[in-house]
Amino acid sequence: MPKRVGLAMAATVGNVTTGHDEVEPGAFEWAASGAMALTGDAAGPPRLEPFPVAVAATRWASDLADATSTWGDRVAVDGPALLGERSAIGGLGRRGSVSVGGSARFVRATDGWVVLNLPRPDDVASLPALVEADVRSSDWAEFERLLGSTSADEIVERGALLGMAVAHTGEVAEGPPATEFAAGGARTVVRHPLVVDLSGLWAGPLLTSLLLAAGARVVKVESRVRPDGARRGPREFFDLLNAGKKCVAVDLTQRDDIAFLDRLMRSADLVVESSRPRAMSSLGLDAAAVVGSGVSWLSITGHGRGDSEGMRVGFGDDTAVAGGLWIGGDEPVFVADAVADPMTGLCGAATAAAMLLLPGAVGVDLALARVAASAVPSSLSPTSSSQAKVAADGDGWAVEALGERVTVAQPRSRPLAGRASDLGHDDAEVRPAV
Repeated sequence: MPKRVGLAMAATVGNVTTGHDEVEPGAFEWAASGAMALTGDAAGPPRLEPFPVAVAATRWASDLADATSTWGDRVAVDGPALLGERSAIGGLGRRGSVSVGGSARFVRATDGWVVLNLPRPDDVASLPALVEADVRSSDWAEFERLLGSTSADEIVERGALLGMAVAHTGEVAEGPPATEFAAGGARTVVRHPLVVDLSGLWAGPLLTSLLLAAGARVVKVESRVRPDGARRGPREFFDLLNAGKKCVAVDLTQRDDIAFLDRLMRSADLVVESSRPRAMSSLGLDAAAVVGSGVSWLSITGHGRGDSEGMRVGFGDDTAVAGGLWIGGDEPVFVADAVADPMTGLCGAATAAAMLLLPGAVGVDLALARVAASAVPSSLSPTSSSQAKVAADGDGWAVEALGERVTVAQPRSRPLAGRASDLGHDDAEVRPAV
């Protein structure tokens, strides 16, 4: 069994004094975050139930500020506001039982709900194999009928074998988000640690961008054949997460480039990656061996590094649901926009900042589904009790409690720090130095 790591602590939920009188912690912060505006049906009010998420995000932001102030510049961010940045840039809004980004949706199984996340053309092409029938990809009603006669566990198992992001609601138990998979040699705490970023999309790049703000030197490594998929999205969002990083490109079919990557990782203070474990091992790159050499390693996974979990694909919407972040009912709805991604980026930044304070290297697995599960005590339901209530507020909405009112804010983004470098822009600078 993996060893649990207490580097970034999940918040506990209970009534505390918040400065807005005594109400459930996070209710007003959830309203102000921009993430609440993304939660619920498009035609109805935004949903209050996930307010514990704001508690966790605030706690992780505080942990990040404390840890970074010890070895670098103190990084102070509005944790809950990070959850809505992609939607702010992309102009996205809530869509209920379809994810904000549009690629994930709830489907009823014989024994509950599952989420299918289909962001890639290959995922749509795999739908007939998922239902084990010759069905046109456009015939969604038939897919729903066939999935409705299949158990949730069977759907998830088939999806995992097909490399699809499929999850059963609340399949992950509450617990610490981080587990240790390796411990290694001694390391020195430095003011400007070198961080090698092998991650992509949202969680990992957000994590390393926050370390960059603390003074870390970040080298972003991408495959020449399959660069970070976020490069295909809104340029402004990619810039937000990657400006200021050195960008290196490698061809992972070439021995020389794999050897260069191995040297680069072993010269670092911390490696951050988000691939499935078998991807690294297939290249002959051993995370435990790198940790043994004195380099800490933070692995971002969908469901974990174990034999079965490590085979599964996971993105922000489906892993959030797996961890209990969804709102039940006749038509279940998603919480915010791929919420496990920015939650993991923030929790991971706090965890990584603490790892950089340790005198010995450590390998840590941070799973998106476990991060989601750590933020709330159990799956959310429409009947969650709360002193706070949602009320109409002009053309918008507000949260009211004990005579106070906070407007439900729209998603917002931090100012850009510049433009991210093009793929491989810094090869000539970084390669000779390793």
